[in-house]
Amino acid sequence: MISESGNNAIIYCTYSFFLVTGLTIAWIYRDKKTFLSANGTQSGVPLSLNFVASSFGCGIMASYPQVANLTGLQGLLVYALTGGLPMLLFSWLGPIIRRQCPHGFVLTEWVFQRFGTVTGLYLSACTILTLYLFIVSEITSIQYAVETLTGRSALPAIIVQCVVTSIYTSLGGFKVSFITDNIQIAFGFAMIVIVAAAMGHYVEIDTSKIAESGLLKPNLVGWQLIYILIMAIFTNDMFMSGFWLRTFAAKSDKDLWIGCSIAAFINTCIAVIFGSTGLIAVWMGLVAVGDEGSSASFYMILTTMPNWVSGIVLFLVLCLATGVMDSLQSALTSTISNDIFRNKIDVMWCRLIVVLIMFPVVAVGVKVANDVLQIYFIADLLSSAVVPVIMLGLSSKFYFLTGFEAITGGLGGLLAVFIFGTIYYGNAKDGGRLLLIWNGIYGGDWGCFAAFVVAPGGALLSAAIALGVRLSALKLYAWKTGTVFTALDRPEPIEIDREIGKGKGEDEESTTIEVEKNDEIIIDQEIDKESPRTLSNVLSSLKNALNQH
Repeated sequence: MISESGNNAIIYCTYSFFLVTGLTIAWIYRDKKTFLSANGTQSGVPLSLNFVASSFGCGIMASYPQVANLTGLQGLLVYALTGGLPMLLFSWLGPIIRRQCPHGFVLTEWVFQRFGTVTGLYLSACTILTLYLFIVSEITSIQYAVETLTGRSALPAIIVQCVVTSIYTSLGGFKVSFITDNIQIAFGFAMIVIVAAAMGHYVEIDTSKIAESGLLKPNLVGWQLIYILIMAIFTNDMFMSGFWLRTFAAKSDKDLWIGCSIAAFINTCIAVIFGSTGLIAVWMGLVAVGDEGSSASFYMILTTMPNWVSGIVLFLVLCLATGVMDSLQSALTSTISNDIFRNKIDVMWCRLIVVLIMFPVVAVGVKVANDVLQIYFIADLLSSAVVPVIMLGLSSKFYFLTGFEAITGGLGGLLAVFIFGTIYYGNAKDGGRLLLIWNGIYGGDWGCFAAFVVAPGGALLSAAIALGVRLSALKLYAWKTGTVFTALDRPEPIEIDREIGKGKGEDEESTTIEVEKNDEIIIDQEIDKESPRTLSNVLSSLKNALNQH
């Protein structure tokens, strides 16, 4: 291993570099308008690199090798595809939600608009919990990386990283995170090239272990993962505010499609590359199949190589970890400011809240959490219960759904998992543990698979029951009071007299659209002519405002 002084030089010079870079970018692009979001400003290729950077952190260097170790090549390929393909969801759902909610920049803004305040806060709580878990997993992954490569405690490095990212994102917000991501993903690609070349030269595989390990054969967990991971990752990505910030940042639907398509392909390739180290570590005799320490397979292989390889990789890993951390912190700030406080308080208070959240994050990530894959699956199970009913609201066919069904469905899905677990394992304690995926995906039974079937199924069933109860109550109320039952009536479009004219100032940079109803101005909206928002987005915004009025 590298000497202590060498390790310290690499670690703290890396953090110093990103502190200076982040502060410089924050000073150059100091603009309150882009602190929380950068709507309509990014073209396809930069957007794709940002999507990749948001996914490409220390976490994948631990979770993908672990999946390969536990489920073999079959599980790895399934995980790689389900890790990349969900990017395409944003190219499909993004334009729909951007049209319905052009002024938003996270999914919850659309939920506030479609289902109301209570449901918006409910989804915000789920989003914040998911971001918290992902930050915890990143802390745990950094710990794996630093301690395996240096043989020393990772706590000082983790604390410094959290401080550095908190400082420059507090000053620059989402814009600085977006720019630094492009720098960090370049370092990530460099790491892939260097590690691949070094492994090709230095790694020696015991070929007799390949067939003996059974990792190239299909297995039960590998087949289960085809469903589990599709449900888990496709729904969980809906919770990732960082992805939605980038979705709204696209200049056009075409740019969004280009960005998502490139990101899906790159993410899949990266997952296969890093996940294969879980197989190689077994064939080198460094870990056994099913070993709890398989999360560190990638770093274990590096310790068999010359120090210069480990030193370069340590630098590049810290670059990537910094990029993901600042993205998660920026997403958390935007979510808290927009969803919890509705942008009515100074954003620096939200930054302070995020800084305070980092204290328990570090404590849990270092002292409690030790299985990155389990942390991911806890968040995935939550999303698989909450997201399906909410996504039905995108369709005009389900116009009758309200926030009551959305909330009841999500909570009912989680309750259904607990009930199933209690029956399946024979006691309530194990039923509760199933909500935390206590046995992981490799418990040797059907518990985890069933949980991901029961969660969305129970959510949809609970929502249907809640809908029946609500409609029955409203029908009974209408019958008793002699009023008309209107719960299933389609909403009628608002008919008003409109007067649209030029801006008050008659300047060349902006114009104002005024809408009157009954001689009262109910909309007075200024539109920047240089804004990248299209006319259709502006009109959609007006329509939504009218419906709310």
